[in-house]
Amino acid sequence: MKRFFRYAGYVAALFLVFLVFVAISAWPNIGTLPKGEFLARNEQSPEWHGSQFLNPQAMFSNLHGGILQIFESKPGEEPDQPIPTVDSSATYKTPPASGLRVTWFGHSSMLLEIDGTNIVVDPFWSERTSPFGWLGPKRWYPPPVPIDHLPRVDVVIISHDHYDHLDRASVQALYARGARFIVPLGIASHLVGWGIPNDRITQLDWWQEAKVGTVTVVSTPSRHASGRLNPQSDQTLWTGYALLGPRHRVFYSGDTGMNDSFSEVGDKYGPFDLSLIEAGQYDEQWPDWHLGPEQAVLVDQEVRARTMIPVHWGLVKLAHHAWTEPPERILAAAKCVGANVLIPRPGEAVEPTTHPVVPRWWPEQTWSTGAQTPIIASKSGDPAHKYALPACH
Repeated sequence: MKRFFRYAGYVAALFLVFLVFVAISAWPNIGTLPKGEFLARNEQSPEWHGSQFLNPQAMFSNLHGGILQIFESKPGEEPDQPIPTVDSSATYKTPPASGLRVTWFGHSSMLLEIDGTNIVVDPFWSERTSPFGWLGPKRWYPPPVPIDHLPRVDVVIISHDHYDHLDRASVQALYARGARFIVPLGIASHLVGWGIPNDRITQLDWWQEAKVGTVTVVSTPSRHASGRLNPQSDQTLWTGYALLGPRHRVFYSGDTGMNDSFSEVGDKYGPFDLSLIEAGQYDEQWPDWHLGPEQAVLVDQEVRARTMIPVHWGLVKLAHHAWTEPPERILAAAKCVGANVLIPRPGEAVEPTTHPVVPRWWPEQTWSTGAQTPIIASKSGDPAHKYALPACH
């Protein structure tokens, strides 16, 4: 019996050491919840209700099998061969002749060069979308362009604080290069905790705006959630952005489910030269959290964009669909409505207003059509009342 208790003590001690290791490895990345002046600013928002931000339209989720199912992997959900990437470092030595150039680095990480102002969107240069450097969804390829090879970065815009959009190491590296930050309400508390001075951070509520160089940045509504420990703690706001330059306009959806704000965005700020719409990492069990490909094309139409680049795909696995399914379904849906879609390789700098031709670069493999696995959002959290998709999808 003494031997049993001795071994049990060893196991308990090892488990305690493991827990300490886990806490120490995650702690720097988790961030800081809003309090003091940050919490007071949250409480002034029309979207703050009681103790958290709430969507005007509630979200429906029905997780069969629990949250751990996300970590399972099925054939085709991750690449089995290298993904072609482009290092555009040399390209940045010359400003875009058209005045608008975009480089998609995979998922929702991008560089926008718009009318002389350089904007980095949801930067993600780390290895995993996780508080841990050793656990969590891992990127499929190294960053196509090293962060120190980017051109001058005037501002970094963040859509929300989930790990695949708010990456501590990337934020700190871009701050070291002199960038300022525009973020939704509450996220300043994370940045200040990571050493970013408050005077380098601008927080926006929906429909508020800030000026950076030649560009006006407008926070636009989205339908999502936030959280670093709990993915739905909702102590910080989530947003999209309208980026309005003197010659060009770009819309970025952020992470969002379908909602009633996109036509208003199109009416107020459109037409846009380019839309960057999240189109991947979707599931029928949580259709209000992400658009899915067909609704992404619908949003592109509602905001009145001339060209669409689908984002939020092609770098990590966060949902159960073939990794090549988003572009296939996007192209099928776009053909139905005559939308113009551009799908550059990760790291490839393109000028969308010049109508570049980018050949197909992802492999042929089995994927489910929109008719087979439809992603259709509820209008108010009630799965019986859904948005309608165009007949051809």
